[in-house]
Amino acid sequence: MHARAADGSGDYGYFDHDADVGIEGWGESAEAAFVSAARAVFALVTDLASVRPLQRVEIEFDEADVEIALIKWLNLLLAHAADRHLALGRFALTRDGSCWRGEAWGEPWREGLERGIGVKGATLTGLSVSREGGLWQARCVVDV
Repeated sequence: MHARAADGSGDYGYFDHDADVGIEGWGESAEAAFVSAARAVFALVTDLASVRPLQRVEIEFDEADVEIALIKWLNLLLAHAADRHLALGRFALTRDGSCWRGEAWGEPWREGLERGIGVKGATLTGLSVSREGGLWQARCVVDV
């Protein structure tokens, strides 16, 4: 089964996995696909359109392996969101060689933000970052 983003953006989706959730993001670059993958993860957590961009989180890491970089990106976002009790809804990412710099915007959890699925982390299961049909695809299974 393959489902696309419910918000009509079409840049992320989900695939079947027995116990957890498969996420995938697409973009014109690996970085754009990673941003879409982050949207897929956090759309499981809450309605992205309801999250106000009141606080910014900065993410920086070094990773030469693009597939491992996806896992690091998603897990760092999840860790910062959990540590700061934030709902995240917007993301940006750039890369210079093996140095990745990202940002996320969100707000503290509040009444009115519906909590969805609790995502524990991104895993190596189903991990793939590749260019297909002119677009980059970034996918993995997240532990819920």
